[in-house]
Amino acid sequence: MRTNRLDATIFTSASLIALAFGGKPDNAVTLALPHPDGEPDEFAGIWRNADDTVRLCLGEDWSYEGRIAGRRRSAKGVYRPDGAGLMLSDESGLRTRVEPAEYGLQMAGHQLFKVAERRG
Repeated sequence: MRTNRLDATIFTSASLIALAFGGKPDNAVTLALPHPDGEPDEFAGIWRNADDTVRLCLGEDWSYEGRIAGRRRSAKGVYRPDGAGLMLSDESGLRTRVEPAEYGLQMAGHQLFKVAERRG
């Protein structure tokens, strides 16, 4: 006799939200994420890796947008101080740690360097 077996995985609410909205267009869902008080100091600006396949724009209003070459959608959300580094929290609930590195920032194994600002 054959019985059907159900495998269940327990998800946190953030995981369920990320799964539920994962295939939606960029403008379909906008969650209100809290912004920290104060200024982001030296973190605000555009950061990229050496071959420009990973870009991270950290806004002065604690918002961010990250792009990775080959992916259709960019990650958007807010960032906040977390120890010596930063914690990125995107609209789906995913969190990514960013650490200071020797010459910039380290994020998910990528070394990021700040893009020099052009002054007119």
